[in-house]
Amino acid sequence: MSSRVGRIYRIAGPLVVAVDIPNPMMYEVVYVGNEGLIGEVIAIRGEKVYIQVYEETTGLTVGERVEASGRPLSAELGPGLIGSIYDGLQRPEKDIAKLLNNIFIERGVKLPALDRSRKWYFRRNREIRIGDAISPGHIIGYVSESPIVEHRIMVPPDVRGVLKWIADDGDYAIEDTVATVSSGSREYQVKLYQVWPIRIPRPYGEKLNPTEPLITGIRVIDHIFPIAKGGKAAVPGGFGTGKTVLLQELTKWSHADIAIYVGCGERGNEMSDALTSFLKLVDVRRGRPMMERSVFIANTSNMPVAARETSVFLGMTIAEYFRDMGYDVVIVADSTSRWAEAMREVSGRMEEMPGEEGFPAYLSSRLAEFYERAGRVKVLGEPERFGSVTVFGAVSPPGGDFSEPVVRGTVRYIQSFYALDYSLATRRHFPSINWLTSYSLYVDFVRGYWDKITGGEWSRSRATMLRILQREAELSDIVRLVGPEALPEEDKLVLEIARIIREGFLQQSALDPADAYSPPEKGLLMMRAITEFYKRASEAVARGVPVAKIRELESRHALLRLKFSTLDELKEKIPRYLENLDREFSKLVGQ
Repeated sequence: MSSRVGRIYRIAGPLVVAVDIPNPMMYEVVYVGNEGLIGEVIAIRGEKVYIQVYEETTGLTVGERVEASGRPLSAELGPGLIGSIYDGLQRPEKDIAKLLNNIFIERGVKLPALDRSRKWYFRRNREIRIGDAISPGHIIGYVSESPIVEHRIMVPPDVRGVLKWIADDGDYAIEDTVATVSSGSREYQVKLYQVWPIRIPRPYGEKLNPTEPLITGIRVIDHIFPIAKGGKAAVPGGFGTGKTVLLQELTKWSHADIAIYVGCGERGNEMSDALTSFLKLVDVRRGRPMMERSVFIANTSNMPVAARETSVFLGMTIAEYFRDMGYDVVIVADSTSRWAEAMREVSGRMEEMPGEEGFPAYLSSRLAEFYERAGRVKVLGEPERFGSVTVFGAVSPPGGDFSEPVVRGTVRYIQSFYALDYSLATRRHFPSINWLTSYSLYVDFVRGYWDKITGGEWSRSRATMLRILQREAELSDIVRLVGPEALPEEDKLVLEIARIIREGFLQQSALDPADAYSPPEKGLLMMRAITEFYKRASEAVARGVPVAKIRELESRHALLRLKFSTLDELKEKIPRYLENLDREFSKLVGQ
């Protein structure tokens, strides 16, 4: 390694140009300056090597050494990931804080991502024997990483051969060899952890269609704009529209086995809030602390901008690793706009030809490299298993302008679009997902799942709600001109039901214990109550009952209160509600 040393030729912020490095390679990790700052080769132009430095470059001087490592930027993948907090370079922030007694990461500090001294209890896979053929992804043993996550020790993707030796059950450090695989004259030592380049997607057996919805606990997503396991979604919105809260809610409540939250250039107080809340939260499905299934990558806005890029690819690599174990993983990136801004800064310093609004011409392809790694797959190895990676990427367009390059580049690669609306946010309607501009292309994929368990009721209720909301939008211009009283009774009813849908179903409080997480069964019961009320109200209006009288019914007011009931309470209330609904409308029509 020492023979491959160059020197700094020029410094431009996070960009360093070096010369005299023998045989440089693209995306190779290099150590810059006397302090050994971590950098990555991003361009080679003649004898000049352009290095993206992921630490603060203040104080570097021309002529200092640049040492090439001979390897790409990689992630350590093994027991110890769950519950960890990393920066964009996978440096363990809790361990660094203890080491330095400081809340800030000093430059040049290097600690391994996974604790080398900790012992893990390894249980060998009883289904394999010495002499068995071993292929990439084959599970050779298990480690209980947390009470709700079983870490499956797999053969690395580049190892294939015959099992020559496997360790007995016992305590091992991650550097210890737990199996030996022989391939011809070569032997591979399988350890408890793997190392994988973050920019290279991990291989899989077969990509599958997304057919099962990812339950998020947010009604407007689960029942109006669903996303499937293995799906890709964008959450664009201007300042103050609730992106960060929505993404935190998605991370907390999604029915995923593993949750990965990437704070990519967001403010430190927002990451602090997310971490603080996760330490207190309990997984509603398992009754265990949420941190026992979560990984945090806290790469905040006061850290070097160049490291934003590594943070999103590091998060995706960790997600793919757990996917290969057969888990459903959700990864949230907050926000990809901050990553794009870092790309723009580095591209400008490299004097590249800028694209629209100064972003690099390759912005779209970099976004594709991230989003296209999502999906539901049949993974490699035995036993047969399936896993998925679902991506939610926040976009922060200046002024909420959805025509800006990052939003338009992202839309090319996603199938669910959750547009956050500033006017809804100012009315305190959260989540502020605009039902007129948002969409999901996964509806047809997950329709079979929902209709099978509801007898087709989900599709009918969803179509009815969307039709009412669309009609309300069509009537809004007329109402502004002549007022609602000039409308026929049928249209007045549409406006009333649309208000019930907006306030009683789509609006959801992250602060109310009963409403913060909405189980799918609760949403279905609420949809049934609303559509039944609309059906009975339409019949009453057709028989001459004015909408003003319908507004006075107790069953109408009860609809707005249903969301504040727990699922068990709602199961008891809905039969009584439907009986009362029938009684009230029978009396109203009889009058």
